[in-house]
Amino acid sequence: MSTSVAPLPAPAQRAVDALGRPGSARREGARSRWARRLPLMPALIYMIVVTQVPFLATIWYSFRRWNLLIPGSNKFSGLESYRLAFSDPTFVTALVNTIEITASAVILATLVGTGLAVLLNRRFFGRAVVRTLLITPFLVMPVAGALLWKTTVYDPLYGLLDFVLSPFGAHHVNWIGRFPIPAIVTLSVWQWSPFVMLIVLAGLQSEPLDVLEAAKVDGASTVQTFTRVTLAHIRRYIFLAVLLGSVYIVQTFGKIYMVTQGGPGTATTNLPFYLYEQVFNAYNVGVGAASGVIVLIGTEIVALGALRFAWGLLETAQART
Repeated sequence: MSTSVAPLPAPAQRAVDALGRPGSARREGARSRWARRLPLMPALIYMIVVTQVPFLATIWYSFRRWNLLIPGSNKFSGLESYRLAFSDPTFVTALVNTIEITASAVILATLVGTGLAVLLNRRFFGRAVVRTLLITPFLVMPVAGALLWKTTVYDPLYGLLDFVLSPFGAHHVNWIGRFPIPAIVTLSVWQWSPFVMLIVLAGLQSEPLDVLEAAKVDGASTVQTFTRVTLAHIRRYIFLAVLLGSVYIVQTFGKIYMVTQGGPGTATTNLPFYLYEQVFNAYNVGVGAASGVIVLIGTEIVALGALRFAWGLLETAQART
């Protein structure tokens, strides 16, 4: 009596055939991986062309002492452009201003954004409308927002700030000239706080309700619940906002260009604006390129430091749980 064996399904049969042909299986796996990666190649090539190629060109020019006003000056000079940048008092001032503006704006935006997120996390009439209005500053183009603040808020004759504070003795105050860095910081906080608010609000809305109810049952007050339960839950979101804010605000250029032009003097000149002045005003391509590389390295250091700090806190929180 003869017996017939049912044929294996196609995927199982291919797997059995691959066991007998290990080299063919490896080639098939490689082709399968490349087939999955192929649709991503255009985007990868585009990112390399628009980001890495200009960066490599910037590094190349940073090793050359090239001034467009001096014929024949495009020559290799090693680290001379970096030495000239660090020995320039304006560069040192720009470095200090960059740290001051970035730290002040990030801290204040984080506090304001977190406070707004806590308020919007409560239910009240018109919350959706209020949330939309609070998000609006982040959607305004930086240059348009800077021009708006310069002409309608900081103007010493017709500005809104002078009008509001006039009952308290403020009359035709040159806010930009007398308080240049606070003017830029306030503008940055106004534009960045909505983004912080969105990130922290997402964290607040993902908080387990049973934990809050347990804290209430245990007799914890509202302040204790926020500081010991809610804040521990949303701190990873806060650190993400700090990280993104640091990387974003350290590259501030449009606000300074539109509002203060780096002045008065060099009071608000930061590293990106210093780079602009070196290339487009002094036509010093070498020093400008070296400044660009320094700005990028500084941004990477800030980002890596914030990431390591946030990752350490996350590991500590996981170890406690």
